[in-house]
Amino acid sequence: MRALLVVNPAATTTSARTRDVLIHALASEMKLEAVTTEYRGHARDLARRAAESGEIDLVVALGGDGTVNEVVNGLLHNGPDPDRLPGLAVVPGGSTNVFARALGLPNDPVEATGAILDALSTRSERTVGLGLAAGTPGTEDESVPPRWFTFCAGYGFDAGVIGRVEQQRERGKRSTHALYVRQVVRQFLAEPNRRHGVITLERPGQDPVKDLALSIVCNTSPWTYLGNRPMYASPEASFDTALDVLGLTKMSTPAVARYATQLLTSTPERGPHGKHAVTLHDLTDFTLHSKARLPFQMDGDHLGLRTSVTFTGVRRALRVIV
Repeated sequence: MRALLVVNPAATTTSARTRDVLIHALASEMKLEAVTTEYRGHARDLARRAAESGEIDLVVALGGDGTVNEVVNGLLHNGPDPDRLPGLAVVPGGSTNVFARALGLPNDPVEATGAILDALSTRSERTVGLGLAAGTPGTEDESVPPRWFTFCAGYGFDAGVIGRVEQQRERGKRSTHALYVRQVVRQFLAEPNRRHGVITLERPGQDPVKDLALSIVCNTSPWTYLGNRPMYASPEASFDTALDVLGLTKMSTPAVARYATQLLTSTPERGPHGKHAVTLHDLTDFTLHSKARLPFQMDGDHLGLRTSVTFTGVRRALRVIV
């Protein structure tokens, strides 16, 4: 098997020595080329070249969810084709690793590497669905190119939180769960649209869902992890279906306290619920519009401000070794 290993040297939970051990373990079982990323978008470029070369059977991403997202977008640059494109394997190296853990891989990179080698020896793989987000035709964001996401996207509040976290990281702060919690509080106190939502969800053949103050799009479940605790925003979301949406129409202090508690105590059977919660399952095509420019994130990567985003849920988009 010919494989490309894409290594993010800034991965937060792996040392240089650990990465060397993982590379040697993988190289013992396949013809491996290991490349360390040098700039933002490098993982995408490497994966795209691997996909277009026709010479690579497998691309392994060693890093966090951001690295995985770049690799996926490189592999699918010319569209999904699971039977022709290289497969994907993920060695978790970030602080949260939602995609890898949602696939059932261990969160420890050494254990995950062992699981991947076992899966390769038994030819164990699955084909997963992904989400695609793009600028909406006829809006000021129509020129925004499509981009794939593996586990979630957020428009509004949660994207604002991620933007704040990225600002803190640029100032030298470590990416910890405590850092995220602090930024959630700060975003809530500064959120201008929490009492009167400005987001509208539109889908073909259905009445629009108006006045959302928060919108989270899930491609799988759990939505994220707080330490070792999984959090289920949309428990029915699955790699085998299209996209799920959780929306909140009110974010007053009592409402946020209630829904935050529901998230912290959520289970695979029950997520946030109540009169201000909107839950939609298995959506293939829909658009989120806003009356004001709002922050947007995909797979934990802040992508700036948007007035409208069009989503597509694509089943059977990518072959994953697991």
